[in-house]
Amino acid sequence: MILAANFKANHTRESTASYLEALNLFLDAYQTSCDVRVFPAISSLFRDDLYSHIKLGAQNFYPAVSGAYTGEIGAQQLGEFGVKSVLIGHSERRVTLKETQEFIAKKFAFAKENGWEIIYCIGEPKDVRDNGFEAVMEYLWSEFDGVDIDYDRFCVAYEPIWAIGTGVSAKALDIAQVLDALKSRLHSTALLYGGSVNAENLSSIISLTSCGGALIGNAALDAANFCKLIQIAQNVQK
Repeated sequence: MILAANFKANHTRESTASYLEALNLFLDAYQTSCDVRVFPAISSLFRDDLYSHIKLGAQNFYPAVSGAYTGEIGAQQLGEFGVKSVLIGHSERRVTLKETQEFIAKKFAFAKENGWEIIYCIGEPKDVRDNGFEAVMEYLWSEFDGVDIDYDRFCVAYEPIWAIGTGVSAKALDIAQVLDALKSRLHSTALLYGGSVNAENLSSIISLTSCGGALIGNAALDAANFCKLIQIAQNVQK
């Protein structure tokens, strides 16, 4: 079971250090079987080997080792922190920052070339959801264009755009329907759910047959609350 916290543009370097220390101490004592990841802001990355129970990852990167890419971070910089886990395709980068599917596929290929673990995000907007399940799946499969779904170091995070940060999560039956359809083609790839995940709905979501964990935003920004979510996940381990 994977539980990943995505900080987005939240926390300072100081507060991230405090968060990671508290989380690592909790995991040392609790000894959960959950696979715990944290994706802090780029300015708050720490060496991955500082925390024995947490895998740290990067929310973003430019698909290059280094170079003239102002404002970006490349493999050379991520390597300094021992980062080998990345997010790709989050809807906030697709929609707000206008990353095209072609560019996202380029990032995926670069991450694969470097042997990085990838959490690959997909999700449909509300108008597509309103057109029914077939429209949703057509949209979601299009977000795999140019992506090697046979890569053995990636998992998929299904995050309906209309549920991210809104406080409104998709219904469990709708999540199950999508994850089951994805599983039919992705087979052994782990499938996560994200989109307003919290302590009230986590158990029902990760209990779904095809769900292998959650990518969590707001509800994971507080270390104590994330620890609570880990405990909930541990109690429903399949």
